Amino acid sequence: MATFAYTGRTRGGETVSGERIADTLEGATAALRRDQVLVTKIAPAKARADQKAVTKRPRARRVNSKNLAVFTRQFSVMIDAGLPLVQCLDILGNQEEDKNFARVIIETRSDVEGGSSLADAMKKHPKVFDALFTNMIAAGEAGGILDTILKRLAVYIEKNVKLKQQVKSAMMYPIAVLTIAAGVVAVILWKVIPTFAAMFAGLGAELPLPTRVVIWMSDSLVRFLPFIVVGLVAMTFALKQYYGTNGGRHVIDRLVLRLPVLGMIMRKIAVARFCRTLSTLISSGVPILDGLEITAKTAGNAIVEDGIMTTRKSIERGETVSAPLKETGVFPAMVTQMIGVGEATGALDTMLSKIADFYEEEVDVAVAGLLTLMEPIMIAFLGIIVGGIVIAMYMPIFSMISKLT
Repeated sequence: MATFAYTGRTRGGETVSGERIADTLEGATAALRRDQVLVTKIAPAKARADQKAVTKRPRARRVNSKNLAVFTRQFSVMIDAGLPLVQCLDILGNQEEDKNFARVIIETRSDVEGGSSLADAMKKHPKVFDALFTNMIAAGEAGGILDTILKRLAVYIEKNVKLKQQVKSAMMYPIAVLTIAAGVVAVILWKVIPTFAAMFAGLGAELPLPTRVVIWMSDSLVRFLPFIVVGLVAMTFALKQYYGTNGGRHVIDRLVLRLPVLGMIMRKIAVARFCRTLSTLISSGVPILDGLEITAKTAGNAIVEDGIMTTRKSIERGETVSAPLKETGVFPAMVTQMIGVGEATGALDTMLSKIADFYEEEVDVAVAGLLTLMEPIMIAFLGIIVGGIVIAMYMPIFSMISKLT
């Protein structure tokens, strides 16, 4: 005998709920029908309790890309070795150190154990498994090539992590140097310059223009420091809010692509990401229109996203991929030409993969060149700023010494 939890309505329209003991679910339903209860929902009491426990769990947060790449790689190895799907998820969930990710894996295992497909179970956690991930898993399950799809996903995520690290590398060095320079200048203006200013005021000497400018900057910093800090925080918040709007995102992303050196790197990264994502999706059996829609969402740049969606609309009307991509003006001519060759030869996914490999290598070279170029520029910039302040403060001293001699 088993206990079944039910919800239903009486002949009078009243909603009732409770538990009924019976051999089978059908037997419990029949017994309730004899009691003139129209069953709307019935399930084993334990399963219902588990479902309530799941719904009360906190929402999943985003998972680190490296953790997701390791999970996908290990998952593919286990599936390839012939382990059952539920057992794979159980092992991966128990060994995962990130408690949030471990909970998501265990919940996914419970859903699969309950009869759900892996893709449907993962779709319940969109912050962890995005549309690209779940669509590829669905294609792998439908084609019986889940192990192959997981390997492709692992490669894709690993390369995507590498691209993100390259973006951070390209941005980190100049930001770090500028931050240090601003800190050094602020300390000099705040602590050192007032001492010189008091000394010059006591001497009553006429100060050169550069010295007066530096002293004015020091006085302004000391007097308005709280307002400057609040202004910088407000400006950062306003910029973030502006970027959150559709128009602001387009303006800033277009500006980034037009930057002298960094813009070229960001464009190459966008092209590499587009080609890698679309190649992975097409080779996994995802339809081209769905693939372009998913790729647009993962582009990372509003201008590139618009170009991809415009191409998607053109393909819906029966056009090729390469022609509308060329018309957008976002993608280099070489990329569109190679995509055209891939379409003509029926090997679009292979051609996209080769383009992605090429541009990922280009990004490597470009980032290394940028870091090599930025190092002397930043050092020279810092030297000019600090040196200029020092010279400006010593100019009156040199002037007085020359008058004494």
